[in-house]
Amino acid sequence: MTMAAVPAVQRLYDVCKKVFTSTAVPSEAQVSNVRAVLDSIKPVDLGLIIPEQQNGGIRGFADAGPGNWRRPRYAPPISYLHLYECDVFSTGVFVLPTLASIPLHDHPGMTVLSRLLYGKMHIRAYDWVDPHDERLKNNPTIARHAKLVVNHVLGADPNGKEPQRTSATEVLYPTSGGNIHAFTALTPCAVLDVLAPPYSLATGRHCTYYRITSTDGPAEECGLVERLEEYHPPSDFVVRRGLYNGPRIIANPR
Repeated sequence: MTMAAVPAVQRLYDVCKKVFTSTAVPSEAQVSNVRAVLDSIKPVDLGLIIPEQQNGGIRGFADAGPGNWRRPRYAPPISYLHLYECDVFSTGVFVLPTLASIPLHDHPGMTVLSRLLYGKMHIRAYDWVDPHDERLKNNPTIARHAKLVVNHVLGADPNGKEPQRTSATEVLYPTSGGNIHAFTALTPCAVLDVLAPPYSLATGRHCTYYRITSTDGPAEECGLVERLEEYHPPSDFVVRRGLYNGPRIIANPR
């Protein structure tokens, strides 16, 4: 089979298999190899059909709350399409209707690449000011200082006021690049995620959700600093298992 005939999702699997290990954070050069494949993937490569925009794209949002860009009046269900998972990495697609939002959540010890496949999405992301806060040993749920490192729209900006990025693939590392992030769909959109390594309760890599409790304002060399505390997301935050209709990944041994 020629390279051109290999499905894009299989090429993604193959490069992830070569790049990611269970013992080290990948280098920027290695991540660039994965990103190059991600940047080439289109919705059709995953069997996705781009829906028409709903509600004009941004209707149904309430006024912005403290420290938030916008908050939806209700939370439409989100679909997750599972592609592949092993002990070293996982891949999947989140499909979000207009107004859907994934609250602030972390990726402990993980490198994550997120590829916007279609639509418009606002991203807000933080890194801990002190990722090795000793106080956490006694009370891991205390509110902590986090610096805002990402606050922009992927895709075209619907109102001409928010910063926007043309690049569709975002990268975050265990302690940098916005390890704690939130997504808000401004139109129907889909995001292809690569997590290395994946979440794992057995190894302590579980997903924790956060909310903003206060804003301390700009700090020297940090930009905007806010306090984040753990919380349980609202009951109307729902992620459902969806049906993946794209090419199947053929897993090969290392």
